[in-house]
Amino acid sequence: MRTVTYYPPWAFHYRVEFEDSSTPDDARFQSVSGLSVEYETEEYAEGGENRFVHKLPVRTTYSDLVLTRGMFTGSETIAWFLEAFRDRVFSPRSLTVTLLNERSEPLRTWNVVHAIPKKWSISDLDAQESAVVIETLELTYRYFHVSPSPQASETRTA
Repeated sequence: MRTVTYYPPWAFHYRVEFEDSSTPDDARFQSVSGLSVEYETEEYAEGGENRFVHKLPVRTTYSDLVLTRGMFTGSETIAWFLEAFRDRVFSPRSLTVTLLNERSEPLRTWNVVHAIPKKWSISDLDAQESAVVIETLELTYRYFHVSPSPQASETRTA
């Protein structure tokens, strides 16, 4: 009988840290999406070879990063967003998204470079619902680096 030595990490234990943010609660988000990268391709039809078309990589594109959480008052990150929208002052920041294991040790880190605010929204305010106000922060960025954490073991025993 074979012993299972690896289980994929859980997707619910992570943290988000903004450069220049000194508020620890500013790193708590309900969900993170948009950590994806792909190549745009250009098709090239070779003369005389009609069975296929060559698809050549042209440039790398990154999705927008979308962060959601319960609305946080006193947020330095929201102040940064509002400065961009109100005053049109765009100060790029870096941020990290770190996936954590069950001991809160880093498993993998995405270092997002040159992020700027793109959209900020809050959920509907509805007197008939007893729901938490959710704010959504959307950022555009240049690229990200992915780095595994050497101090964290990615294997767990059953």
